[in-house]
Amino acid sequence: MSNQIIFYALLGGIIPTIIWLWFWLKEDSLRPEPTKYLFLSFIFGMIAAALVLPVEEIISKILPGTGLAVIVALSFAEEIFKYGGAYFSALKKKCLDEPVDALIYMITAALGFAALENTLFLLQAIKTSGADITRIVLVGNLRFIGATLLHTVSSGAIGLFIALSFYKSKTIKRLYLLIGLILSVGLHAIFNFFIIRTSGGGIFAVFALVWLTVILLIFLFEIIKRIKRKNIPKNINN
Repeated sequence: MSNQIIFYALLGGIIPTIIWLWFWLKEDSLRPEPTKYLFLSFIFGMIAAALVLPVEEIISKILPGTGLAVIVALSFAEEIFKYGGAYFSALKKKCLDEPVDALIYMITAALGFAALENTLFLLQAIKTSGADITRIVLVGNLRFIGATLLHTVSSGAIGLFIALSFYKSKTIKRLYLLIGLILSVGLHAIFNFFIIRTSGGGIFAVFALVWLTVILLIFLFEIIKRIKRKNIPKNINN
């Protein structure tokens, strides 16, 4: 495999995620996040994508096939690692100072995760079908439409619930985080389940549903930006 093909695969994997990252950062242009922590979140997301690979191999050996159990287990692993990437890079830092920040950092980590995953996917496609630049572009576009958006939406669900509980007690925050994680795994698993079970034009219908959830996430993003600090309970640290 030539260096040129590897370079194109990297571009095909990373550029779409950078475009989406630019879009989401524009949504938070009034109070932008520090570049340092955005960069760290993206890189930690890429690291998470690398670290989850051996875990996914173990899951695939324990739960062989493409049944619902293995789909849920793999989805759970990816969502936990993406959350871990966002948590260790930004969510536990002082830069998290308003509700919408949680969405920004979760989405940024998810796009970093997708960037490496897309690159590895493209390299595998080249390895199995030959060094075809046209195929790289076509496969990259499908990843841009589908998988990248899926990672954005599923991680966005976690960020959404972290944001909704931003000014609440620690107990409520943990509960909301759990709800967000369950929702993210559910969305991820449902998408993967239908992709595996669907063929032909049906795949585009699945992608259309993902687009609808992206539109919903954009709408919720605007609502989160309007959350203000109100009456904070005295037991906020309990």
